[in-house]
Amino acid sequence: MEIKSNIYLGDCREIIKLISDNTVDLIVTSPPYADQRKNTYGGIRPENYVNWFLPISEQLLRVLKPKGTFILNIKEKVINGERSTYVMELIIEMRKQGWFWTEEFIWHKKNSYPGKWPNRFRDSWERLLQFNKNKNFNMYQEEVMIPMGNWAKARLKNLSDTDKTRDNSKVGSGFGKNISNWINRDKAYPTNVLHMATECNNKNHSAAFPEELPEWFIKLFTKESDIVLDPFMGSGTTLIVANRMRRNSIGIEIIKEYYDMVKKNINPVQLLLLNSEKEHEEDKPERRVSVR
Repeated sequence: MEIKSNIYLGDCREIIKLISDNTVDLIVTSPPYADQRKNTYGGIRPENYVNWFLPISEQLLRVLKPKGTFILNIKEKVINGERSTYVMELIIEMRKQGWFWTEEFIWHKKNSYPGKWPNRFRDSWERLLQFNKNKNFNMYQEEVMIPMGNWAKARLKNLSDTDKTRDNSKVGSGFGKNISNWINRDKAYPTNVLHMATECNNKNHSAAFPEELPEWFIKLFTKESDIVLDPFMGSGTTLIVANRMRRNSIGIEIIKEYYDMVKKNINPVQLLLLNSEKEHEEDKPERRVSVR
């Protein structure tokens, strides 16, 4: 089966409308944060951010399959010494829009820049918000399991009677554990904290995330030949990784410099160009594009 990487040049608010309903398995993206990347993307004021993003998330909800997943990499900024609330406000409004807010992953940036501020420490993490259409979605947890570690040898060597049965939580949460289930296992499920270094200098983009970030979510939420979408493509990390992992992909980027860079670095079966410039008008489809 052919693996396609389709990239579009233009505003995602318009181009997403060309994608058919219920066709995308996974969306992984990092939109411009409020008031950041002004020289590149113009910047969106924090007080306007929710209203700016909701029409985009509405279209993403439409194109996502019923069992698909949306991973949103975002972080609130500090304004006059106080954290902005636009991320929390966005979560609330997206839930009203019909999104199911399933989980929040933390990306721990292992190589964050040092610095000194009068009333806070340096930022070393970002949010990765998981949204779905409902609580039933595709998830392949075994694909991201990690080595148990040396601690398991000592912990599992001498088990108590409690360790050999289901030990329910003392706070009445309904959760419980049976330590003996992990005997002779060499892998465990990961936590929702991802420890990964940033990548910028080698990507020619001011806000590139590391390849292992989309790779982890592509493993967790998709199978080969599924479709991955990044509506804010940037340097194309998500598409390049998806292509390598034999997933179909769709990328949208408004900056031609980044679009051209991805076009050179990716190995697509077909490249689609959408632009308002006259020389590209003949490439515009008259109807919604089938991504298969």
